[in-house]
Amino acid sequence: MLTYGDGVSNVNVDLLAKEHNQRGNLATVTAVKPKGRYGHLFVQDHKVESFIEKKPESDTWINGGFFILEPECLTYIDDIYTPWEQGPMQKLAEEGELNAYLHTGFWQSMDTLRERNYLEEIWNSGQAPWKIWK
Repeated sequence: MLTYGDGVSNVNVDLLAKEHNQRGNLATVTAVKPKGRYGHLFVQDHKVESFIEKKPESDTWINGGFFILEPECLTYIDDIYTPWEQGPMQKLAEEGELNAYLHTGFWQSMDTLRERNYLEEIWNSGQAPWKIWK
């Protein structure tokens, strides 16, 4: 199992592992749909034709940062400077060896102070969906 460590989620790692094992490929990434943060402008010839306020979630799946990798994945890494997403993940995808576990539960990145403050508010409310332990 691998994670970047900058995401908070209630990913069920047992189900992630089960799906990875059933598919039999070298790697599985957890795919998530992030919450929309901004509204969308539809512009034609420098004029706004319409505007949609931010959606509760995106239409696009993104890399949620939780993985299961077979030991063979290490051979895809050239050295300590190899960015996981720019080399190994792309090659695994090209070879048909990268599965996606579609997680529709809670997921939030924690890359900015704003995101940290948001997660702390949830934690302090006692309603943290990622707290699955007693």
